[in-house]
Amino acid sequence: MNSRTIPTWRKLAWAAWRPPSDPQFYGELDLDATALLAYVDHVRETSGTRVTITHLIGRAVAHGLVQVPELRVRVAFGREYERETADVFFITSVENGKELSGVKITDVEHKSAVDVADELTRRHAAIASGADPEFGRSKALLGRLPIWLLRPAMRCGAWLTTALNLDLKALGMPRQAFGGAMVTSVGMWGVRRAFSPLAAYYRMPVLVLVGAVEQRPVVVDGEVVARPVLGVTATFDHRYVDGSQAVRFAAAAREYCADPRAFEPV
Repeated sequence: MNSRTIPTWRKLAWAAWRPPSDPQFYGELDLDATALLAYVDHVRETSGTRVTITHLIGRAVAHGLVQVPELRVRVAFGREYERETADVFFITSVENGKELSGVKITDVEHKSAVDVADELTRRHAAIASGADPEFGRSKALLGRLPIWLLRPAMRCGAWLTTALNLDLKALGMPRQAFGGAMVTSVGMWGVRRAFSPLAAYYRMPVLVLVGAVEQRPVVVDGEVVARPVLGVTATFDHRYVDGSQAVRFAAAAREYCADPRAFEPV
């Protein structure tokens, strides 16, 4: 039987998950995307920056973390510690989709949609070209470790950099590497709705998946009309979040999506 090199992302998956035991629960929203699409068009026309729905959902997630501060925490030694800012980790693909990577954008609640898009584009380009030293160190470390050692190494690294709040960039493990929430898009592949599990080493409360925008029949003022609808799903870690907090988080995200222009920083 022929063998081949295991991609880094698959090594991570094998090392991260065992049979289900972690306390996760899921939620979904169907959002009228009219305001989001209009704002995307407005920003592209006025700034020339390629802002996308995913960037705006990242801003909505940061708004949710601000409005529900119980989610903006890290857990260590049986206690909760407030995170200083609402940082969002955006999953991206490199090497023509063969590898998955990501970028943590800090202080997203105080950055505009253009700021988020520009920073994400710039840093993704650095990762794709091999010019990002932090990503290079992380990838080199992952490549050297066998799978049986990768699992405890990732858990230990997450504990050191999140629970103890240490910055180990020199080893390819930055402080609070995944921030306070994670966002990824499946809509780029035409997928309406999908769910994803949380890995133990993320150490944050929520992972949000952005689906495709589709024209669907909806009822507006008693009339059935066609509207662009965006499907968004979320996976919550029950150790951080209960049902009431998840509902408030969803309401805050919906509030942002109804009028993103109103939440742009001055």
